[in-house]
Amino acid sequence: MLKSNILFIINPISGGKQKQKIPALIDAYLDRSKFNANFSFTSYIGHAAEIAEEAASKNFDIIVAVGGDGTINEIASKVLGQEKILGIIPFGSGNGLARALNIPLNAKKAIKVINAFKVETIDAATLNGKYFFNMAGIGFDAHVSAAFVGNKTRGLKGYIELGLKEIKSYASQTYDIAIDGVNYRKNAFILSIANSSQYGNDVHISPKSTLNDGLLEVCIIKPIAWYKLPILAYQMLRSKTHRSKWVEIISGKQISIVRAKEGAIHIDGEPFFMGANIEIVIIPAALKVITANKNFK
Repeated sequence: MLKSNILFIINPISGGKQKQKIPALIDAYLDRSKFNANFSFTSYIGHAAEIAEEAASKNFDIIVAVGGDGTINEIASKVLGQEKILGIIPFGSGNGLARALNIPLNAKKAIKVINAFKVETIDAATLNGKYFFNMAGIGFDAHVSAAFVGNKTRGLKGYIELGLKEIKSYASQTYDIAIDGVNYRKNAFILSIANSSQYGNDVHISPKSTLNDGLLEVCIIKPIAWYKLPILAYQMLRSKTHRSKWVEIISGKQISIVRAKEGAIHIDGEPFFMGANIEIVIIPAALKVITANKNFK
């Protein structure tokens, strides 16, 4: 049997010390009758994209992202459009795309998913030319993502603590939105663009979203009193936001958003600073990815 060549691109920062054990775990659990393994470690932001771009021109059949949503985005953006397959061993704080693909968070089990080698094709999208695969956002979540970059406390705990601090001074914004040619004017606390159902950590903003339906969901979280946020959080954790009075969800393929001024956005959880005009387009069936089963969201 002809073996497939795999490159594991490992972000040594996300996931802590456990990440250093990945090569040994792969040696122990990867099916060597099917795969030849190679390793690269990233050294700085953007390095994963550079490695993946170079690897895309070589004889690797599978490129595996070992890290969080930001690392996965960097690599997937370069694998997209190539005759390559993306694999994921999740080591981030949210692991939104991995969860949507039903990839186990346990590294040993994630390696066994690679061994099983079930490949599906998922959609991607662009926001002002930048690819995203799971979720993009404007509003409070983007504001917190940008502020979180310099936060001393990392992980979900640090994100929640920062969010509770920032919400006291954050004001909702008005957005002019066009979805497949239909115009809306919405006042929103958060404006999320969903390719999958969740941000990460099983926090579902758009429970009906799927990764392979050729559609994006514009999720509008209306202005909400801070003391009601625990109710909204509960609805997200229970995948009930599509029934929430604080959430409006509209599906579409091409989305234009105009806001009052430039500011923060996030793409797969990574913050960026962009202008007032935002253009978002779905790219159906863009990326081949190894998944645990077909029932992904």
